[in-house]
This record gives sequence, structure tokens and C-alpha cells, in this order.
Amino acid sequence: MSGTGPLVVVGDALLDVDLVGTASRLTPDAPVPVVEDVETRERPGGAALAAVIAARATRREVVLVTPMADDADADRLRALLAGRVRLVEIPATGGTAVKRRVRVGDHSVARIDSGAPVAGLGELPAEAARVVREAAAVLVADYGRGTTADPAVRAVLAEAGGPIVWDPHPRGADPVPHTRLVTPNGAEAARVASSAGMAAEGDGLAAVGARAEALIRHWGVGAVVVTLGARGALLSYGEGAPMVVPATPVTGGDPCGAGDSFAAAAALALADGAVTGEAVAAAVASAGAFVARGGASAWDAPDSGEPGVAAEPGVGGVIARVRAAGGTVVATGGCFDLLHPGHVATLRAARGLGDCLVVCINSDDSVRRLKGPSRPLVTAADRARVLEALEFVDAVVVFDEDTPAEVIGRLRPDVWAKGGDYAGADLPEAAVLRRWGGQAVVLPYLDGHSTTALVERSRV
Repeated sequence: MSGTGPLVVVGDALLDVDLVGTASRLTPDAPVPVVEDVETRERPGGAALAAVIAARATRREVVLVTPMADDADADRLRALLAGRVRLVEIPATGGTAVKRRVRVGDHSVARIDSGAPVAGLGELPAEAARVVREAAAVLVADYGRGTTADPAVRAVLAEAGGPIVWDPHPRGADPVPHTRLVTPNGAEAARVASSAGMAAEGDGLAAVGARAEALIRHWGVGAVVVTLGARGALLSYGEGAPMVVPATPVTGGDPCGAGDSFAAAAALALADGAVTGEAVAAAVASAGAFVARGGASAWDAPDSGEPGVAAEPGVGGVIARVRAAGGTVVATGGCFDLLHPGHVATLRAARGLGDCLVVCINSDDSVRRLKGPSRPLVTAADRARVLEALEFVDAVVVFDEDTPAEVIGRLRPDVWAKGGDYAGADLPEAAVLRRWGGQAVVLPYLDGHSTTALVERSRV
């Protein structure tokens, strides 16, 4: 860590409520669904959600500085935050903002917002000024309710001890001038740029980059990163070529809260000493993983990681979605040290056996035990990235054991595909798959291709 101070989140806390039910018919008087068997699920929203997301991702203390009213909704929000983040309340009037989504399964059919902007803030507690001055980084989560426009709040932010990440809102105040990074989404960047007379036509990278440069000049900030959803993010410092960080594709998931996850991850990375570009790359990965895990709907779900298995974001979601649709989960494994045509042929064939393909790869230590001290040539993280880039690979899991038996037992695929000259042999993995009725199969291997042969030829 670059400093021992906390991550401080300043902004508007909301109470989010999901009303989740089922729908099998329409009302007789309008083409709208009848939602029945409704379950109410409450969670922190706005700056409160950003603080909770950050707290789950770090061992640093996370402090939330936010206006809090004196009403029942505020009490419920306090209860949700208890034990997760330290709350520093700014006395406020005007009531707690509540955002209610009516959802059928994983789909929202309506949203009902209540709560007027903050009518007035009381005196800023001395503790709020102290924690901001001591912060390793500050995240300003503006939800347009007036907090960031308050002169006392802005004066405190001007004295922040660490870098500031500002997540803006169309109805919010401008970032304070020394802000390190501002994180508007594409629509927000276009709206602010247009209102300031800096319109740029289209949504291509050239237009997005032009808006980002204009916003840096307009706000007087260090950098602007425009988040583009599935397209990733564009980072500009105001001159020169912008940096574009692509996003890993995520199927399904709840995108609500992805922006909070992005901003929280960027602030944490800066707190730990990352440069701005590194922080943005980490934020893109974090936002994708957040959506893949279920997004805001799964804000308090326990971590699903198993000891000894490092899964790339989304593997659990990929398998769950395929099984929910009655599909077939296929898995295969190996070191995949240097990807060659033999690997590609086997992986493509394996994907054709079902509806998703999970590739289980040996960790670096596991490869060394199997292949010797000179291997692997490529780290597990990089091997996983290369495999994920293949269109027929849906997820990658890294395992540390010498055989994939344990990870197979955790994933429970319907089919385990092995490439090579094993036809007629009883594969060691077959016994594991028999526990749940899975099948181990052998796929033809493209002759004349192997990592060992490539290594030997490179030495000639």
C-alpha cells in the first residue's frame, strides 16, 4: 500500500429496493405484466453502494461521508451499512432518496424513485474534514442531490490528502479543480460537453476522445475516463493519443452499480500507488467482474472462490446460465504454455460438444512440477488471457494441483474433453465424472504440434 489512510467516499447515499416477482400474464386493461409473489430486497445505493463495493475489495478502512436524514428509510440504510463501512453523517433534511426497481427474474420492468434533493445540509462534522485530509484516496460519488455543491463539502475536498476520483452526475456540481480522475459514462460526457458548447457528433472513439479532452479543459482536472459499457473505457489526459481499455465480454448479469464498481476500483488502485492508466485498467476489469457476479443484485452474496482455484470473473455465471437453459457444460484442461495449432484444434472441437467451454489450466507451480524448472514459458495470468481471447473459450480456471481432478469436482462439467492419443484408455478423470453422470471423451490431436517440440526447435 502507498499509504495507511482510509479510502473515503463522499457523496449521496440512497436506499435501493428491488421488488422481485414472477409474471405469467398481462393485465386485461393494458399490455403490462402482472407481477406476483413479490419479494422485497433492500441494499445500499449511490455512494453507499460504492463504499460497500470498495470495502469488499480492500483491507483498508472505508469511510462514507454522506448526508443522512432522520427517517425510517435512513434507519434501514444505516442498518445495511453497519459492520461494512464507517459512517460519518452530515445532518440533512429533505428525506432519504429511495430507488425501487420492479423486477421479473433478472429483468427490470419499472423503476420508481422517491425523495427530493437534499433540502439543506447541517454543519459539516469535524470528523469528516479529518478523514478526508487523512485519506489515501477520495471517491466522490455524486448522485445529483446537492451534496457536492455545498461550499463546506467542496472546501474539505480541496484539502484532500490523497488523489480524488470523481464520479459525476448530470445534475451534480463540477469536480473540484485538482481532481485526479473524472469518470463519466458516454451519455454523461456527451451531455456535459454539449451543455458547455463542446458538442462532438457521433459515439465513435474520435468523438469520445474529443469530448474527454474538452472536459479536461472545462473542469481543469488531471484526466477524464469515459466509460463505454461493453466497449470498455477511454482515458484522456487532455493531449496526445488516448488510452482505450477494452472490456471482457460479459453475458447477462445486472449492470446496475457497474459505474460505482468502476469508480471504487479506480480509487482503490490510486490509493495503493497505481498510476492513472493502471487504475483505469483495474477498474475496467473490476466492473466486468462485478456484473458477471450478479451486479448490484448480488451486493452481499458470499464470495464463491474455492481454495486452490483461481477463477477468472464470470466462470460461475457462465456455467449457471448454461445449466439453467438445459445446456451442456464442457471442460478441458492442460498447461497451454505456448498456444499452437494443436491446442486450437482441440479447443474448437471441445466447444462443439456442448454449449460452453471452460478451460482448466495448470498454475505456474503446477507446470514446474510437471515439466521441470524451465517451464512455464508464459505465466498463468498471460496464458489465461490468451485463451480467453479465443471465441470458442467461455471461461478459464487456474488450478494449483498436479491433476485437474479437484477442479473438475468443483465445476462438475457434463463432458470432460481430453486431446491426444488416449483413445481406448480409461482416463484418470473419468472416475471423477462418473460421480454425477458426466462423460470423459478423447478428441483427435493435430499431429506434429507440441509445446515441447516448439521449445526444442527454438534452441536450434
